[in-house]
Amino acid sequence: MRDARILISGAGIAGPALAHWLLRRGFTPMLVERAPSLRTGGYMIDFWGVGYEVAERMGLLPRLNELGYRIGEVAFVDRAGRRVSGFNADRLRRVLMGRFISLERGDLAKAIFDTVSDRIETVFDDCVQSVVAQGDELAVTFEHQAPRYFDLAIGADGLHSAVRRIAFGPERSFARHLGYWAASFIADDYPHRDEHAYVSRGRPGRQASRYALRGGRSAFLFVFVADGDTPPDDMAARKALIADRFQDDGWELPEILARLEEAKELYFDTVSQIRMPQWSTGRVGLIGDAAFCPSLLAGEGAGLALAAAYVLAGELARARDFRQAFNAYEARLRDFIEPKQDSARKLARAFAPQTELGLVFRDMVLRAMALPPVARWTMRSLVEDKFTLPDYGT
Repeated sequence: MRDARILISGAGIAGPALAHWLLRRGFTPMLVERAPSLRTGGYMIDFWGVGYEVAERMGLLPRLNELGYRIGEVAFVDRAGRRVSGFNADRLRRVLMGRFISLERGDLAKAIFDTVSDRIETVFDDCVQSVVAQGDELAVTFEHQAPRYFDLAIGADGLHSAVRRIAFGPERSFARHLGYWAASFIADDYPHRDEHAYVSRGRPGRQASRYALRGGRSAFLFVFVADGDTPPDDMAARKALIADRFQDDGWELPEILARLEEAKELYFDTVSQIRMPQWSTGRVGLIGDAAFCPSLLAGEGAGLALAAAYVLAGELARARDFRQAFNAYEARLRDFIEPKQDSARKLARAFAPQTELGLVFRDMVLRAMALPPVARWTMRSLVEDKFTLPDYGT
């Protein structure tokens, strides 16, 4: 397998991480990304556990700590903006012995990409159109550039993976919608800034949140019960849908929705998981959300993607052939990741309870977390990673 030419579709988190480890193992990776440039910004993610350990082995922690935010409190407020529940995030850091970072998803992606950007070929504004086995190679066609030949192709292109669709079949065969939609945008100079706090207003079946970013920016996240499996395509329709759901919820929602109307960019997608019977077929494999998306609300998707990149590269370097490597990669990770997906399904319901009783119960649990023993037990059950990273050498 040494010196194999490996195409990686997707320059988010999983793809550049895989390229990093493949380079260190003696392979020749190439990245192709549909977007015209590296995606920046995005919603805030929490980064801990096995993903944190992989980032440490990559030498990324100093940079990630520079980019990160120290969120001290998670707070829920009522219609008038009064705090009704929440918890001190420092207790979570103590459970994790300080090995925890909150940062923008795009900042993490760029930090990883910067480790390989000047050492591999990267093609932006293009995407895979077909992958066909020809003997010991794959013939790959693209939307724009000329066909190329590779030894392996890896789909690291997210929830709506094109490689997965080409090699395994339509998304509907593997997607499990959790019943919610999520939307996020960033605004400049929003006047309400609770520095180092994640503030949310919850109503049955929906939740709006905000948090302060550097440079006078603020980020906003909406999670709400979906009307179906497919969200509107048009940005204006998406904005109108969000406004209709949240306009009567008090707090700062009128101001937030006014900023939403002005926004030039809006992330909007289903809250879904990907469940697959296998993560490879022939010379094509999948990693990250393309293979096992736990959902946006799971909180650990980036870390699991980093772990998958590390393990797949290590198994490819160790194995006699790609089939053995793909099988070993899946055998190591599946029993770790599937329980994470099961937990994420339950967490989605707790994140945005659909009844008044559910909101009351959530607030009771959060108030109980003021007691240190309760906080330690609850947080440990949510964030513990029962997985030991293999040692593949430096």
